[in-house]
Amino acid sequence: MDRQAIMQRFAAAAHDPLGYAKAWKERTGRKVIGSFPMNFPGELAHAADTLPMILQESEDPITLGHGLLFPFYCGYTRSMVDQAVRGDFGVLDAIMFGDHCVQLLGAADAIRMQLPDTRVIFFQLISSMCDPWTQGRSEESFSKLKAELEDFTGAPVADAALHASIRLFNRNRGLIRRLYQMRKTGAAPLGSVEMQHVVKSSMVMDKAEHTQLLEALIEQVENAPAAAARTVRLHLSGHFCQAPKPEVLTMIEECGVTVVGDDLYHGFRYISTDVPEEGDPIQGLARWYLDRNTGVPCPTRVQNNVDWDAYLLNAIREERAQGMIVLMAKFCEPHMYYYPEVKEAFEKAGVPHLLIETEHESMALESLKTRVETFVEVVKHRQAA
Repeated sequence: MDRQAIMQRFAAAAHDPLGYAKAWKERTGRKVIGSFPMNFPGELAHAADTLPMILQESEDPITLGHGLLFPFYCGYTRSMVDQAVRGDFGVLDAIMFGDHCVQLLGAADAIRMQLPDTRVIFFQLISSMCDPWTQGRSEESFSKLKAELEDFTGAPVADAALHASIRLFNRNRGLIRRLYQMRKTGAAPLGSVEMQHVVKSSMVMDKAEHTQLLEALIEQVENAPAAAARTVRLHLSGHFCQAPKPEVLTMIEECGVTVVGDDLYHGFRYISTDVPEEGDPIQGLARWYLDRNTGVPCPTRVQNNVDWDAYLLNAIREERAQGMIVLMAKFCEPHMYYYPEVKEAFEKAGVPHLLIETEHESMALESLKTRVETFVEVVKHRQAA
């Protein structure tokens, strides 16, 4: 299979995740578990012989869901409720809800009322990441989740199956990180939209199928010419729950930008950290949860020895980026609260950055493009000086 065919498979799953899940369910006769971002261990649901998929913001306008959530909720949560009201989640046998922001909790309540016959698995993790009891509390949470999945499927989740799922998921993450490294050095001619399709489809597709396609893609990329260098190397930051709109990513690159790294959830944040493959698997999943926040800090977690702004500045140095564009989803409270610290740190370090607020509804791309073009010129001027 050539590179174009592989990327088309990834793009198809990214554009129609529920359609992929429906086809998979019809083909295998197995159950599908949808989950909210960002800390659900898909390995557990996979080991329970189901398809774990992270629920994605719909590309459709929000219509029926308008009356069930406040208009100042983020586009992701409003889209989730809208899809539930429209009946789009009929393919799901269960939904796992997370607790990492107040708006997701509100969306969970609204969806629960709309889907009374769908199994709801509520999953709560400790948000204080560096207390002496954090590891133990996390193990308790994952053990309860495992027990609830066993009750849902009617079969035990064996440690051997969970270890196998952990190895498979680690392999998948490692391959995508390899693509990221190749992209950083210019060896992988993959644009931001293509990288988003790779990561987003990994959240949706059967992991064995996705991993096989990844292996073939890397073989194709390794034999391709190096990516053409553009003028300005930038890092993309933000967007925790939903994927940035492809047209926004395309517009940024059309302004003469090479995106050399990101900490987007539909990007490096999702694949940054592996689960330990040896020892007790529940302890390993708890360790993964803690290590993720050290690897790529999240403003929804609290850790006094980790700073997201320091991580971003260090990432920019490692990537040899010349600046950063922050993509902030409208009404994303955790991002809004933390952004002033990022802004202050970047201004103090003299690293240029640009904040772009995004939303589910249509955005004025031409005016955004003017801002990005101006920002690129500022970066060029600073480099020349």
